[in-house]
Amino acid sequence: MKSKIFVVFSLCLCVFAINTFAQKKAKPNADIQKMLKEISARRIESDVRKLVSFGTRNTLSEQDNPARGIGAARDWIFSEFNKISADCGNCLTVEKQTFLQQPTANKRVSQPTNLTNVVATLRGTTNPERVYVVSGHYDSMCGSASDAVCDAPGANDDASGTAAVIEMARVMSKRKFDATIVFMTVAGEEQGLLGATYFAQQALEKKMDIEAMFTNDIIGGVTTFKNARNRQTVRVFSEGVPSNETEQQANTRRGTGGENDSASRQLARYIKETAEIYSPKFSVMMIYRRDRYLRGGDHIPFVERGFTAVRITETNEDYDHQHQNVRTEKGKFYGDTPEFVDYDYVANVTRVNAASLASLALAPARPKNVGMVTTRLGNDTELKWDAATETDVAGYEIVWRDTASPVWTNSQPIGSVTNFVMKDMSKDNYFFGVRAVDRAGNKSPVSFPRPVR
Repeated sequence: MKSKIFVVFSLCLCVFAINTFAQKKAKPNADIQKMLKEISARRIESDVRKLVSFGTRNTLSEQDNPARGIGAARDWIFSEFNKISADCGNCLTVEKQTFLQQPTANKRVSQPTNLTNVVATLRGTTNPERVYVVSGHYDSMCGSASDAVCDAPGANDDASGTAAVIEMARVMSKRKFDATIVFMTVAGEEQGLLGATYFAQQALEKKMDIEAMFTNDIIGGVTTFKNARNRQTVRVFSEGVPSNETEQQANTRRGTGGENDSASRQLARYIKETAEIYSPKFSVMMIYRRDRYLRGGDHIPFVERGFTAVRITETNEDYDHQHQNVRTEKGKFYGDTPEFVDYDYVANVTRVNAASLASLALAPARPKNVGMVTTRLGNDTELKWDAATETDVAGYEIVWRDTASPVWTNSQPIGSVTNFVMKDMSKDNYFFGVRAVDRAGNKSPVSFPRPVR
């Protein structure tokens, strides 16, 4: 009997030891909570309706008409960013990034055309070279991407994402962040991700340290799905195998695992964790795809160039109110018009964005050169990484999960060391990662280790 009691007691101790390292839900930052309360569904609706009022925002439409076309939309967004900057003491650098787009292979641009991204940058206070980008595309289309004259209201696709970016600029510009945040609206998405491609290529050539990029595209929460079962969710799409993976990296991945652990997937997990802290009634649905089935968005030019990026999109799309000529046919209305946008839903998606961006821009950068030591076989797991350069980093956490788990389930604070051994925890049986923590408790995204000797 005593031996049985001892065995049970030992098992209980083991279970207790494991559970003490289970993920503890972080306490919300009061300043972020206050910021999220300032996000207004009413202002978002006003911005969506203003963008729709330009009749069409097709990339090929008029550029010099003050009331209609892509040029009118461009100039209004530029004006709004400048108003926001004036309200915060000129804290934003506002610019029109214009480039000449040559005819495209898909013939959606048939002649040389000027395209303009409208960008507002909130420079970080202590680590301004580290950059986070949030975007929406302000161009629209009806049934054909090359039809420059048809009415293309684009209320959901993508005035909703553009309005979310403008609203984030309004509320976030009133605050200071360690890292830089770029609020970006791009053109040419419907012609082949042209504006985003130009920005991403320029960023690559300038060696910008873009730690993360979010694109918000079709986040209107169409009212036709207001009673859907998963209504209080938003999808975050993230690629598993990196788009720019080399053959050598692919061989390593095949030998070690990690198909589900790209930097973009770690970002999606971070957004999900942050939403659980700040919007428990409106959750993130992680989608393990780069984008929707055979479709694409403005994050793709970024991941193709080695940046970490995700796409944020409503959970249920209504294709009768997307990429349609506005019309009534056999008694049924088609068109992407404002009455089909749920502005409370857009505000909730905006809050998920803003909470995640603020948490990222306040936290340290993710650890660099994280490696799993493989010089010997054994049932321990040894991890090492480069020391952080930020002066306010208090230490690091090791996180882990079962190989079949979609999210990190356990963590262990380990102080300021840059090398740590997980005793009796085999790298064959778990996935591990490392994240940095500053003195205020802000945590970076997780870095997944590569094998090192």
